[in-house]
Amino acid sequence: MAWTQAELDALKRAYAAGTLRVTSDGRTVEYGNAADLLSRVRIIESEMAQITGTPLPVAGFASFRRGVR
Repeated sequence: MAWTQAELDALKRAYAAGTLRVTSDGRTVEYGNAADLLSRVRIIESEMAQITGTPLPVAGFASFRRGVR
């Protein structure tokens, strides 16, 4: 499905506001919990990145260890 930036922005605003009901283009959807809403945001971001060829940001975890002395 082709998503619009307006739909993605509406989902992000709802998540930031702590609400589960999102209205975009005259349609209202109510999500069961914040995890469902965030999951939808991630799905749309992923699909839009594939279409535009833009890579998604990746967060990493760095760890350091001293060598044996």
